[in-house]
Amino acid sequence: MILVFAAVAVWIGAWAFNGWLANGRFSGLASVRLAVPLIFGATVIVVWEMIVRGLAVPAVILPPPSTIVGAFFGNFGILWPDFVQTFAKGALGGYVIGCGAALLTAILVDRYDFLRRGLLPVGSFMAALPIVGTAPILVMWFGFDWQSKAAVVVVMVFFPMLVNTVAGLRDTSAMQRDLMRTYGASYWQTLFKLRFPAALPFIFNGLKIATTLALIGAIVAEFFGSPTRGLGFRISTSVGTLALDVVWAVIVVAALTGTAFYGAVAWLERRMTFWHPSQRK
Repeated sequence: MILVFAAVAVWIGAWAFNGWLANGRFSGLASVRLAVPLIFGATVIVVWEMIVRGLAVPAVILPPPSTIVGAFFGNFGILWPDFVQTFAKGALGGYVIGCGAALLTAILVDRYDFLRRGLLPVGSFMAALPIVGTAPILVMWFGFDWQSKAAVVVVMVFFPMLVNTVAGLRDTSAMQRDLMRTYGASYWQTLFKLRFPAALPFIFNGLKIATTLALIGAIVAEFFGSPTRGLGFRISTSVGTLALDVVWAVIVVAALTGTAFYGAVAWLERRMTFWHPSQRK
C-alpha cells in the first residue's frame, strides 16, 4: 500500500507542477507547451506502474508499463512486420485511395446538384454501417491479404472525407462568388482559385479524422481473416494465449503510429493553410 500512497502523492505533485507551468508566466513558450503533455504522460505511466505493483494486480488483468516495454523490445522482430502489413499496406493504401476518391467525388457532387441530393443521404447510411458487419464481407470479396484491409479502410474514410470536402466547397460567400463571375471566371477557375483553397481547412479536417479511422479499420479487418502477420492478427492470437503484455505492446505500436500519422497530416495542414485564422498565432 505504500506504493499506492506514493502514487497519489506523485499525481498531486505533478498536477500542481503542470498547472503552474500551464498557467504561469512562461506558459507561452514553445518548450513549456511541449513539456506540459510530456509531463502529464510520464506521470500517468509512473502512477500506473506504482499502483499495479502496489496492489499486486495480476499481469493477465493489467501488466505494468515496464513489462509492456520489455514485451515491445523483446518482440520487435515480430511487431515490425506486423506494422508494415497493417499500416504501410492496408491502412495507408486504403487511406490514399479512399480520400482521393472522396475528393474527386466531392467535386462532382459540387458540380451537379442531383448528386448532392442523391449521394449524401446514401453516405450517411453507409457511414452508419457497423465495421464488424462489413469487414467480413469485404474480406471474402478481396481475399485475406492486405487488399481486403484496404477495402475496409476505403469504406470507413470515404464518406467522412466526402462530407467535409463538400461542406468546404460550399463555404465561400455569395459576394466572393459574384466577384469571380464579375471577372468572367469559369466554374473550374472559380473552383481552383477560390473555392478549393477556401475548402482546405475542411479537407484537412476530413484527412485528420480519416487517419484514426484508417488504422482502426485495418486492425479490425484483420480479426476476420489475415495472413500470419498484422497488428490485428497479433492481438487476436496473443489474447488466445493470455499474452497480455504482447497485446499491450501492439496497442503501443498502434497508438504511436496513429499519433505520428495524425501529426504528419496536422503539420502539412499548418504549412498549407497558414493564412487561415485557425493557424495564426
